[in-house]
Amino acid sequence: MKTNPKAGMGRPVRAGFTLIELLLVLVILGILAAIVVPKFSGRTEQARMTAAQSQVSTFGTALDLFENDVGYYPKGRNGLNDLFTQPRDAQSWRGPYMKNEIPKDPWGNDYVYECPGKNNPTSYDLLSMGPDGRAGSEDDVTNFKSAKR
Repeated sequence: MKTNPKAGMGRPVRAGFTLIELLLVLVILGILAAIVVPKFSGRTEQARMTAAQSQVSTFGTALDLFENDVGYYPKGRNGLNDLFTQPRDAQSWRGPYMKNEIPKDPWGNDYVYECPGKNNPTSYDLLSMGPDGRAGSEDDVTNFKSAKR
């Protein structure tokens, strides 16, 4: 330990922060976090919505290529798998139409694919259930216009 000659009597001088100084720094950091975190948290959800819209568009392109080659859109709820794995009855399949297997949406849910679609009876319906994980709600990302919007 250092001793301070001005302190007299050889008292040791301790270097460091006082409890008040540490608490003041913590309060300032807390205030900054309270200001900054809400501004960025909304951006995360917006980025996920944009990613889902982009993925739905990518599926749309792949599905159109499949339909152009085979003559019909993949049937049923599991039809997206036909973009990656050749179906038995598709002789003119020229896939895979996706580079990787079918991904989940940004919230970890499966995309919902129906062919023929309820909203697009001559083709297909494709949607991400959005942050709430429920189909048919306001936050769905779809390839069709919802009547609720």
